[in-house]
Amino acid sequence: MKKISIFKVVSILMLLAGIAGAAQDKPNIVWIFSDDHTRQTIGAYGGRLQTLNPSPNLDRLASEGMRFDRCYVGNSICAPARATLLTGKHSHLNGKYDNRGPFNHDQQQFQKILQKNGYQTVMVGKIHLSGQMQGFDYWEALPGQGKYYDPDFVTEEGTKSYKGYTTDIITDKALDWLENKRDDSKPFMLMIHHKAPHRNWQPAERHMSKYEDIEIPEPDNLFDDYATRTTAAQKQDMNIVNTMRMDTDLKVTEGGGRINFNLEHYAARNAFLAENKLEGKELVKWKYQTYLKDYLRCTWGVDENIGRVLDTLEEMDLEDNTIVMYSSDQGFYMGEHGWFDKRFMYEESFSTPFIARWPGKIKPGSVNSDLVQNIDFAETFLDLAGAPIPDDMQGKSVVPLLKGDTPKDWRKSLYYHYYEYPAVHSVRRHEGVTGKRYKLIRFYGMDVPGGEEWEFYDLEKDPSEMNNSYNNPENAGKISEMKRELDRLKEYYKVDEPPPQKSRG
Repeated sequence: MKKISIFKVVSILMLLAGIAGAAQDKPNIVWIFSDDHTRQTIGAYGGRLQTLNPSPNLDRLASEGMRFDRCYVGNSICAPARATLLTGKHSHLNGKYDNRGPFNHDQQQFQKILQKNGYQTVMVGKIHLSGQMQGFDYWEALPGQGKYYDPDFVTEEGTKSYKGYTTDIITDKALDWLENKRDDSKPFMLMIHHKAPHRNWQPAERHMSKYEDIEIPEPDNLFDDYATRTTAAQKQDMNIVNTMRMDTDLKVTEGGGRINFNLEHYAARNAFLAENKLEGKELVKWKYQTYLKDYLRCTWGVDENIGRVLDTLEEMDLEDNTIVMYSSDQGFYMGEHGWFDKRFMYEESFSTPFIARWPGKIKPGSVNSDLVQNIDFAETFLDLAGAPIPDDMQGKSVVPLLKGDTPKDWRKSLYYHYYEYPAVHSVRRHEGVTGKRYKLIRFYGMDVPGGEEWEFYDLEKDPSEMNNSYNNPENAGKISEMKRELDRLKEYYKVDEPPPQKSRG
């Protein structure tokens, strides 16, 4: 048997140690993602709900890291946002235009590249993309929308069922992998995807009394009449007055329809309405208070579990070499314009929260105001890992921004395109362009002469987007300029003709 010299043994051990050390030099990535969590309900973003202290752990994350004030989505609806997250491409290139239909899992996705570059990849929770996940060492996904209580999870081994509250269970699974199943010689990408606070807003039992005796501040435009807006805004079906359901949304009839939990609380609502006989604006105000409190109770559960993740990283001594990022698939209306849901290119649903903490790299308490979009997330993950970024991805890594350095060629405008019509909420198809101050929206396929309607906003003068000033002749020059920019972006992003509008049903 051939002997190996001590010198060679030492060299091999040093090489292995070097490889392990190099792996640990790469940051671990924890990505926490929620559904429909809007910036208006996060304390770090300020606004009318800040006094309610709705998000202490997210606020902690922001105080220890960076808050992005101008992060937006390319298509404000759940499944397309997740497809963009995985692919780094707008809907027209990744093929996921709306919530209906399949997703091509065989296409390029960032986690597949991370795997090839030495990262462990994990996804637990809501992905809302039908079919078998690819590129993850371990994954358990809610089927479709999933349930708030006693959820099923789709896995490589089949469907598994669990007892408890889904936000807690998702975190339990993520932390169990982190503590007991990971290979600590490799860096990891851990994706924790919450269902909450998606409609129909079922909080954990322990949070049902939260905000009970609090009057939630109303938005100034709760009773918006859409006087200057196009027919698209006027004819939507996502308003608190008519669209919000008394049974499944507000849980006040026959035990709340499909609701099987917190029945005592919901019975009290039913009794209150039976006694008070609310009508008109008073009923709308009650609906607003009731829905918003359930929503905030759901987000409180998310925030509470974010705290669990942050505490576990600290306990495991992983904090210093782990970047933690938080975002949502899009924003949401908290009564602004009299609405709930998302879809429109108006600020409340077009924007999304984005907060990141990276010890030693991100200046604590910093704020970024550059235009960022969800097409940037995949490239950012790859850049953090030192992995190659494919040329056909359409975003830009925000790693320079995280370090406080805005590249000179950083984008000055964003492209948006919403496709799901006819469908639930009846929001018409539209595309648009925005910079930091001006926004131009084109609604198309309309039953009007020419088949399209336009809206234009000066966000500095009209941040609530109450006054469509497209027909103001003083804006003609700026509108022409933005139309040219819209055409440029469509060419740059290789936007093709949208698929035909599907019939409903």
